[in-house]
Amino acid sequence: MKQDFVYTRTMVAKNPAANSTAPKIIIGLGNPGRRYENTYHNAGYWFIEYLEKNFAGKLQSVKILKTDCFMNNSGGFVKEVIRRGGLTPSELLIAHDDSDIEIGKIKLSFGSGAAGHRGIENIIEVLGTADFWRLRIGIRPKEKPDRPRLKAETFVLKKISWRHKIVLRNSFKKSVALLE
Repeated sequence: MKQDFVYTRTMVAKNPAANSTAPKIIIGLGNPGRRYENTYHNAGYWFIEYLEKNFAGKLQSVKILKTDCFMNNSGGFVKEVIRRGGLTPSELLIAHDDSDIEIGKIKLSFGSGAAGHRGIENIIEVLGTADFWRLRIGIRPKEKPDRPRLKAETFVLKKISWRHKIVLRNSFKKSVALLE
């Protein structure tokens, strides 16, 4: 059976803050504007929209937001939201696309590095820590044996197909179950 999600317990076990702190805010990363609205890179935004549509009123103890800036400059937005809410980074969950994970799969981790994701790099730099939760939403097209591995820049800003959008919505359902 294929694994649809991975919960990285080793990362949680390494950091005691992860064991005692549940996310109080979920922030979805993406890029604003019509040019980017239907691209793979906005998976974090779509996750927030999914939560708003399907769990309105049920998430009273958790605040959900989308950034209002470009993904690679998300750190200032995140820092200000944390400051205003009187929260610590360990009470934060960032939902974002991950071009290293196959579409339809997700990964929940705490305290992990950016792995080349520039939005996460910026957040870590501005916050001065990687000690926050990440919901990594896979967007990489399935590999084909006769085709070389695609570079992220060849697909992250492309328009997403309706089939892949359905696959992502199904992964959002799994994500909510994982977060509960």
